[in-house]
Amino acid sequence: MKPLFHILAILAAGAGIYFSYDLSKKFEAEQTKRIATIDKNKAVTADAVATEKDATVEHSKLKKAQDEQEETEQAIAGLKATFSEHKRTMADLEATLSSQTTEFDQLNAAVAKVGEILKGLGADVTLENLPEKVKEIEDTKVAQEKKSEELSLLVAEATKKRDSQKAEEARLADAKAKRDTRIRRNGMEAIITQVNQEWGFVLVGAGSNTGFTPQTKLLVERDGRMIGKIQPTSIEPTQTIADIDFDSLAPGVRLQPGDRVILSQPSTN
Repeated sequence: MKPLFHILAILAAGAGIYFSYDLSKKFEAEQTKRIATIDKNKAVTADAVATEKDATVEHSKLKKAQDEQEETEQAIAGLKATFSEHKRTMADLEATLSSQTTEFDQLNAAVAKVGEILKGLGADVTLENLPEKVKEIEDTKVAQEKKSEELSLLVAEATKKRDSQKAEEARLADAKAKRDTRIRRNGMEAIITQVNQEWGFVLVGAGSNTGFTPQTKLLVERDGRMIGKIQPTSIEPTQTIADIDFDSLAPGVRLQPGDRVILSQPSTN
């Protein structure tokens, strides 16, 4: 039994040794593998650190580039705004230049016109002595205006006097015409053309054209002697119907055609 036990013990020990050695080899392999893994991890970590560092650097560069790009874009926007402002300024300047060119042309035309006017004022008139000449012209104008006012007053007085004389002449002419009319009426004579004893009226061969009116008092004469009176009742341009005033007739006297008719009262002058 003991030999078998020793053999088993030896086998067990040998197996232990073998397993120990195998495990040792496996441990060493695993250790080597672990060490390699650790080294690889360190390398990876180092690469990662380097990569992170590079990434940080690249991020900084990117941030810087982005900042520079933003600054560039802002600068470009500013330049665009400045360019637009310059364009507006140029447009304003061109408009101003065009306006000033027009004004300059107008000024040259005005200067040329002034030159023509100066020539018309006389050979001794220049732009230098123009104020003096203008003063002389203004003084002359004032003197002429004053003289014109004086003449206007004289003309007004003369016109007033003339109008007054015309009015007086018209009044005298009207008075003369009225007087002549009265004179003609005073010397007026007419003839009785018809007599109606029954109705008591006569027809006289004169009317309003001769100056008869309803208020006219008429006398009837025969052979230079007054024989009665008549009173106009109807007056036409060339004849008059008049009533016979029988109370004025002499006894036995009757009016007849051919009797003369004159005014009862001559008109006064």
